[in-house]
Amino acid sequence: MTAAQDMGQRGMDFLMEKGPGIIGAVITLVIGFWIIGRIVKMTEKVMVSRNMDASLIPFLKSLLNIILKAVLIISAADMIGIETTSFIAILGAAGLAVGLALQGTLQNFAGGVLILMFKPYKVGDLVNTQGHLGVVKEIQIFVTILLTPENKTVIIPNGAISNGDITNFTVEGVIRVDMVMGISYDSDIKAARKALMEVMEAHPLVLKDPAPFVGVVELADSAVNLAVRPYEDPNNYWDVYFDIYESGKEALDKAGITIPFPQIDVHMEK
Repeated sequence: MTAAQDMGQRGMDFLMEKGPGIIGAVITLVIGFWIIGRIVKMTEKVMVSRNMDASLIPFLKSLLNIILKAVLIISAADMIGIETTSFIAILGAAGLAVGLALQGTLQNFAGGVLILMFKPYKVGDLVNTQGHLGVVKEIQIFVTILLTPENKTVIIPNGAISNGDITNFTVEGVIRVDMVMGISYDSDIKAARKALMEVMEAHPLVLKDPAPFVGVVELADSAVNLAVRPYEDPNNYWDVYFDIYESGKEALDKAGITIPFPQIDVHMEK
């Protein structure tokens, strides 16, 4: 038998042995890619119908597409007779190494996914998290950006936020401003309460329901401290905060109510 005949015979043997597997693998890939496309489109429709965050949908689509195609290709390779055990082990080891190297980044990514899925806050909400108070300006996959009352931009990793406390002042639609104003022990508490209530009731941003409140909260060393509690829309928090303090001081002055300075009583012994 000549060399050419030997090669031809080997080729025929290879086709006879591997041919059905190759044909099956090709058919599996064609049908599999079509099914994966349908699954990805259906998943996208489900995510859109459930109002999932628009910035998260493309990423989840791509992730699902890559995972399904990787599984399909490995399955097709196994049908041909290619040993896939070592290949899977290498991918697993590489994935573990990358995961350890990007541990902090992956934690922030996972936190971002949780925030976008469960929505403890949204863009425009007034929140307090990780020691920062501000309005949510942007929610990215790795970080959340806040705009503070001082007009400072604060960038906080999502991993820390998702594992910490979040106070959302906007979600209920109504927020109470907690203020304290001190008056002297010689001043008329009822007159002071009346003056402060009139200020809050006349303010256009203070809600009538729940009604504002003024009451004695502390008998301090130098003053009787009054708790001043107006309610308003969270978007008006700082406007009400500053207005009531300023107007409250003017109203107390007009009513003859004294706001004392710190005092010390000194007793002289002969």
